[in-house]
Amino acid sequence: MPSMNDLVRQHTALSESDLEWLHLLVSEWQLLSDLSFADLVLWVPTSDGTRYVSVAQMRPNTGPTSYQDDMVGHLVPRGRRPLLDAALDEGRIVREGDPEWREEVPVRVESIPVRRDGRVLGVIARNTNLLTVRTPSRLELTYLQSASDLAQMIAAGSFPFPGQQVDMDASPRVGDGLIRLDADGVVQYASPNALSAYHRLGLASDLVGHHLGRTTDELAPARGPVDEAMVKLASGYAPRETEVEGSGGVIQLRAIPLKPKGVRIGSLVLCRDVTELRRRERELITKDATIREIHHRVKNNLQTVAALLRLQARRMDSPQGREALNEAVRRVGSIAIVHETLSHNLDERVEFDEIADRVLAMVAEISPGVVACRRTGRFGILDAEVATPLSMVLAEILQNALEHAFAPGEAGRVEVSAVRSGEPPAAKRGEGVRSDARLLITVQDNGVGLPEGFDPQRTGNLGLQIVRTLVEGELGGAFDMVPNPGGGTRVVLDIPVEPQK
Repeated sequence: MPSMNDLVRQHTALSESDLEWLHLLVSEWQLLSDLSFADLVLWVPTSDGTRYVSVAQMRPNTGPTSYQDDMVGHLVPRGRRPLLDAALDEGRIVREGDPEWREEVPVRVESIPVRRDGRVLGVIARNTNLLTVRTPSRLELTYLQSASDLAQMIAAGSFPFPGQQVDMDASPRVGDGLIRLDADGVVQYASPNALSAYHRLGLASDLVGHHLGRTTDELAPARGPVDEAMVKLASGYAPRETEVEGSGGVIQLRAIPLKPKGVRIGSLVLCRDVTELRRRERELITKDATIREIHHRVKNNLQTVAALLRLQARRMDSPQGREALNEAVRRVGSIAIVHETLSHNLDERVEFDEIADRVLAMVAEISPGVVACRRTGRFGILDAEVATPLSMVLAEILQNALEHAFAPGEAGRVEVSAVRSGEPPAAKRGEGVRSDARLLITVQDNGVGLPEGFDPQRTGNLGLQIVRTLVEGELGGAFDMVPNPGGGTRVVLDIPVEPQK
């Protein structure tokens, strides 16, 4: 299905600022659809003025749909739908005409002009399925009256509110709870869900007839003087969102001033009980903080172990024993780097490039100013269970290269390169698309090369045995060590990884 951007740019003469206005409208019009119990289709005239193109569509959450099929991308000749023509030409809401019949379903069609800066950009066709129409309740009458006020504001160009982009996934919706206020901020109607939310805050009476701003402020924890900002927001004087936490719960409020004829006649306040949501968020925050603290303490303990090994190495008379302890210090240090990085993250995934650079710097200390070490390419984001063994593997390979590829005082270079492949496109990640993502790591030097008859799968020191065990056993990858075509040695690691998010 083509996007609204594509359709507007391909078929219409609207400017980019007009397109932004339409995006702002579409981000808000679920509200109008739910209040109207109706489908909405946004029609925009084409550049030559002979047709309309439908660029967006919305179905209601509060009633049956009038369209079983998607309408986005449809082109309709001018004159086929007189209500669209009248709304576009006259700039007014058009409700005349008998219901249309679609697949034996009567549908009432209305047209609402979309105005911006005195110009009509397009028309919203509001289609109401009349099959289930019954005598409306007080709630439904309030919904319909509020929808009528919003429609007039759209036709006048005063809704949506510029600069008030709303995240509809996080904002309260009509069904969560609705309160209708008069011009003084006094409650005229409160839906059952809205009343339940305020009861959760500690309200012991009905809301109707009470000033919502002052009532909300009284239910919030005592802060001394009256919070005028809270009173004004809950009274619906301006389009705002906030959360109110009382002794028994938390509710989210969104205020929408109603100005159908340019003068505020009242407000809509949408409210949502988010008590359980906030409780779970606090639990997650506590859990994340605990996990980060554990990683921090593990890092500290590993650094303590490394310091003890370093002290022991200084007291060793045997050069072989001293070197073995120093190798152990570097192995422990490579693991500590991963835990230090995890202690700053909110999840168990790390940006491994920083870790690789720190491992390079740590290992290069054994030959400062003689062998140049550098990294090319990107490791990207890796899970902790991959990052920890991989940091040890990288440390072992680098240490092996710096110790055995060059004579003492000899200049040389070691290069680490990383390439990720087989990952699905960013747009399809998280959609169940099969991933064959792999990480190919190459460590090459220009040193003396491998000895005659060397087999990395069978021979080698303790460091290479650790590399084989971690790569093949823990990481499920492949390890090989071959002569470098330009002289020296090349180590190749091929490891399966999770796709980046």
